[in-house]
Formats: sequence, structure tokens, C-alpha cells
Amino acid sequence: MVVRVPVEPVEAAMEADAVDAVARAGDVMVRGPLFGVAAQEAGDGRRWRVVVAVTAGCPQLARDSLNSQLWFRAKDGAEDRAERRALLAAVARLETERVDELDVAGTRYRVVRAEEYGGSGPDGMEGPRPTDPEPPVPDWDRTAKGPAVDEGLVVDPRAPVTPTQAVEQLALRGLCYAGERFPEDVRADSVRALETHPDVVLLPATFEVVERTAKGWKAVSGPYATAHEARRSLDFALTWAWPRMHGLIPPDTDPAADARTFAAGGTATSAVAAELAEYAEAAGTLRAAGRVNRLEFRDTVYQIVRTRRLLRWGPDGPEGPRPSDVNTQDPARIHLTLDEDGNVHPED
Repeated sequence: MVVRVPVEPVEAAMEADAVDAVARAGDVMVRGPLFGVAAQEAGDGRRWRVVVAVTAGCPQLARDSLNSQLWFRAKDGAEDRAERRALLAAVARLETERVDELDVAGTRYRVVRAEEYGGSGPDGMEGPRPTDPEPPVPDWDRTAKGPAVDEGLVVDPRAPVTPTQAVEQLALRGLCYAGERFPEDVRADSVRALETHPDVVLLPATFEVVERTAKGWKAVSGPYATAHEARRSLDFALTWAWPRMHGLIPPDTDPAADARTFAAGGTATSAVAAELAEYAEAAGTLRAAGRVNRLEFRDTVYQIVRTRRLLRWGPDGPEGPRPSDVNTQDPARIHLTLDEDGNVHPED
């Protein structure tokens, strides 16, 4: 492990934030595994490039994303029939097999497994840090797109780390499932991984919306690259998704309508309009001046939290799915038939 002390002002401030975070939220809450896909080109050494964000809840979702990526590469990016043939052969395997590693047209692809966790302290889960990325001007347009999780990420176990990152990596090398609430095969796979993949690499932090329940904190949204993206997802839920889910806005209503505008159309009853006003008011709190990371709505506490991911590493690179990891779906055909000349054939 190569450790370097940050001297540039922004990096030094981020390191100071990390030290403060240990004092505020030094305990670790493990949520479970996430999956993605990494690729390695010839000559890359030990470096792997993330090509499918490590955010999927089961291995098959990551395989399906790789399936789609290779299909579109065959359709739009293949240089010749030989490359397209190799890509389509990989797609055919992904449609029928739970394959976790593929060599395709000179690139090695692997489904990778990371452990998601977060810091915790007396005030609950760790929220965004002052130096975490935020847009200079918040954009609340629900069609806007922020940076994608793991976009352009290259994972290199030999890359220099800061002192706090080094401490965190060393502290989490022995992390494994030990509680009796975990099935025996899950615990056994977790202990085995300490030997097969003894090193750890930390992936960039992500941000999620969670709600407080009687049993702890429950995720409401998927991981985002910035805290503002997580806030915007909560704003969307409050003004658009939840009103439709709860029958306040009919599903066939104009997609542009939301809790702020639907009542103005005159079709909502006074009771529905009053309820929608509550949703709009809660969303308005998110848009207040400053960075709002905690919101109470209808006796539920919602919080923007900072989540982290740990990727175990062995002599042959990042860890893949374990035998005890659960797939929620089977491999399946995703796209139409594509021939070696790049022609798409419609279904019979």
C-alpha cells in the first residue's frame, strides 16, 4: 500500500473532513453486496476499468447490463464481421448462462462484487461531508442528469491512498459476515473470501435516500454520484411518483403534472388538493436555501446519507460473485436478433 499525505488545499480539506467523520460516525453499518462489471485490456497490469456501475442488487442484473452493452457495441461499434461475431457469441452466452467472466475481442470482462456500508454514530448514519461534490447551482429539473456512478472509474490496487483511506482499508480487511442471522453458506463464503481476496480497495462514495424504520434505516433510492442527485430523487418521489402511487394523481394524467400543478387544473377534490399541498410543501423544504439532508414528512424521517463500497481483491484481481449470492432472475434474451452484418431482424 502506497500512502501519500495530501498537500493541495482541496485534498487536505477532504482529508480533514474524513478525520472529523470518524469522530462523528465511526461505526460501520453493512448493508450487503452490490454488483457491477469491470474490464481489463491487455497490458493494463492490475488495473481494471468499471464498465457497469457497481450498484446492482444481484449478479444477474450486472450480467444483463453487460449483455446489453455488448449487443449495442456489436450493432454500432464493431469494426468488422469477426469482431461482431465474437461480441454476439458473448451475448448468446449471457442470454442462457450465469457467466461471471468473459474474454471478448481482446477484453476481459468480470462481474465484480462490492460490499456496501455506511458510517454510523449517535446522530444516525453519516450524511454528506462539506467537501463532497455539489453543483454550484442546484438543478431541480427532474429530466436533468448528473454524473453517473463509477463513470470512467479505473480501479488500481497500487494507486496511492491518503492516510485516512489507508486506515479504513486496513480496518476493513477482516470484514466478514459472522452473525447467526446470516445463513451458514453466506458466512462460510465470507470467511473464505478473506483468504482468496485478502486485500480491499475502496470505491468512490455514493449517496442515497433512507427512511428511519423500527428496525433501523431502509433505503428509499438507489445510489447516486452526488448528494444533490439523491435530494432530487426525493423531490421527484414527493411531487410525482408517490402522489401517483397513492392514487392522488391518476396514472393517465399528463406526465408533466405533479403535486405542485395538478390541483390547479380544477379536477382534484379539496381533500386531494390539500394532500397534494402537503407533498409540495415537503418538497419545497428540500429546495430551501442551503443543503437539506434531513426531512420529516408524515411521521417518517428521510435522510440523505453517504454510502461507501468495499471491493475485495486477490492475486487475479477483483472478487466476483460468491456461490451464496442470490440471483433474483434468470438469464434471458434482451434484444432482437442481430446478424454478423449488423442487421437487426424483427421477431417472427
